[in-house]
Amino acid sequence: MTELLKVHGSQNAFFILDQTTLDQPLTDPELVKLTQQITDNEHGLLGGADGVLVVNKPVRPGAQAQMRVINADGSEASMCGNGLRTVARYVAARDGLDSFKVDTMNASLRVRRQPDLASGIPAFAVEISPVKFNRQALPFENLGRERIIDEFVPELAPRLRVTTIAVPNPHLISFVNDKSELSDEFMGNLGKWLNGDNPYFTDGVNINFAKILGRNQLFVRTFERGVGFTNACGTGMSATSLAFALTHPDQGDFDQPIDVFNPGGKVRTIVHHQDHAYWIELIGNATFTYQIEVDESALHQAKVMADNADVTATGEQEAYLKFVDELPKVEL
Repeated sequence: MTELLKVHGSQNAFFILDQTTLDQPLTDPELVKLTQQITDNEHGLLGGADGVLVVNKPVRPGAQAQMRVINADGSEASMCGNGLRTVARYVAARDGLDSFKVDTMNASLRVRRQPDLASGIPAFAVEISPVKFNRQALPFENLGRERIIDEFVPELAPRLRVTTIAVPNPHLISFVNDKSELSDEFMGNLGKWLNGDNPYFTDGVNINFAKILGRNQLFVRTFERGVGFTNACGTGMSATSLAFALTHPDQGDFDQPIDVFNPGGKVRTIVHHQDHAYWIELIGNATFTYQIEVDESALHQAKVMADNADVTATGEQEAYLKFVDELPKVEL
C-alpha cells in the first residue's frame, strides 16, 4: 500500500503523490492518466481536484525535493504557489526540516515554516521567482509590443488595462473597479479563448481579475490555464501583487505585507526588488484534508476510487472553513 494526500492552499485543491516512496515510479503517461482520473470533478476521487503535485528526488544541488505540477487536463505547469506550500509542509514533516529549497521546473525555490494562520491552520512561506516581463517568457505574439505594463490591448478586449508577467507561469492581470464592468460570462469566455486556439497567447495564459480594496489589500479571481476558474492561484496572486506595486505605487508597497483575498480565503504576499531582480514571498495555509491508502498497482492503472482505497479525513478542513467564515466577505 502507498499513500496519497488530498491537500489545498486557499482551497486550490490537489493530490500529493510522493514517488520516492513507490517501488516503481509512474511514467509520465501514467502520471497524466492518473491525474485525469482522480481530479475529475464528477467521477474523480473525493470530488476531484485541480491537479496532482508529484514529489521526486531533487534534481539541483542544495534542494531537498522536486515538485512537478500536473494540471487536471494532463498538462504540466512550471510552478504552483499554492501547491508548493502544501509540498513544503509534506517534505518538512517527512524530513524534519523547517527551511529548505524545493526544485520546480525553472528554479530551486526557498520555503519556510510560518506561524499558524489560526488555530489548526499550518502555514508556509514560499518564494515565487524568477520574474520576467519580455514577451518571449510568456510567450505572446502579434500584439505589436515587447512587454505589456498597464496598457490597453484592444486585440484582447475593450476597456481593460492589462499587465503581463511570467513568474515563471504566464499571467495576464487586469485591475477592475466594479463587478459591473465584467460579467462572469465575459471573464470565462476570455479565459477559454486565450487558452484555446488564438493568435496571441499560443501556449495559453492565466488571467487574473483584481479589485483594489485599499492600501496593500486586493481581491483576485483567476482563470487558470489547464483548469479554468479556481478558488485561488498562488502564482496569480503573486504576479498580481507585483503588478499592483508597480502600477499603483500610491496603494501597493514593496517590502510590506499585502493581504490578498480570493474566493478560497486569504493569503499574504511581500513583493521584493533585490539585486536588480524581482521576487515575491507567498504566505498562506497548507491544509491536509484526507489521507488515502491505496495499492500501488491502482496508481499505475489509474484506477484509484473510493471502493479500492482507504480514506481518512484529517479534520483540518473544519478549522480552515472556520477561518474563512470569519474573514471579511469580499468579491469581484
